[in-house]
Amino acid sequence: MSAGARTAARDGGLTLLVIAKEPVPGRVKTRLSPYFTPDQAARLAAAALADTLDAVRRVPARRRVLVLAGRPGEWVPDGFEVVPQCPGGLDERIAAAFAGCDGPALLVGMDTPQLTPALLAPATAPDGCPPGRAWFGPAEDGGFWALGLAEPDPGLVRGVPMSTGRTGAAQRKRLADAGLEVCELPVLRDVDTPPDAALIARQAPGTRFAALHAALTAGPAGVSGVSAVPRRAQRQRGDAGAGVR
Repeated sequence: MSAGARTAARDGGLTLLVIAKEPVPGRVKTRLSPYFTPDQAARLAAAALADTLDAVRRVPARRRVLVLAGRPGEWVPDGFEVVPQCPGGLDERIAAAFAGCDGPALLVGMDTPQLTPALLAPATAPDGCPPGRAWFGPAEDGGFWALGLAEPDPGLVRGVPMSTGRTGAAQRKRLADAGLEVCELPVLRDVDTPPDAALIARQAPGTRFAALHAALTAGPAGVSGVSAVPRRAQRQRGDAGAGVR
């Protein structure tokens, strides 16, 4: 542990990381189609990311970093550093994000617009990250939506199989096997499928995501032809993955 990390841990300084993709049509939230067009899916992704960044902006932190695949724009709020994601799989990209931190760090993804400062409060409290502690936010689909390390070590993530129904269990085991005290944050649902989007919009009615979802699905056939999700889509979950993808 470096001198800077020891100082940050003692002073309660925390780095908050948001790992995200630029919301480009056809590259984000593709599993929302065909019930939403690629453009609509990208707009929903942008709204979810904006809600996430707003929640993170309201949490006390030493640094706030957007770890971005793509190009930043005016949509990035003040107070965030922007660093590019490294090449490689999701495990390598998360590991690299932690490698850039000197002191306690907490990483979240862009798939949980229902995120609030209160949900992060146990991990972001002044005494939330003593040496030897990790925070784990499990996702309903078997992945995870948050990962916090009092002493960031890329080796705690690198090599963990991502985007499977066992990703969360594998990541949590990696932390426990390293002898860390693993504390859990609440279980959250990711926005992956149309049923996910509808449920999260109902759970977080004051968000940008919920407002846009309502606009896109308003009326008998929706503003743009999107209405109720077919039963087949309600049953179809597809591959489970990490909430931070």
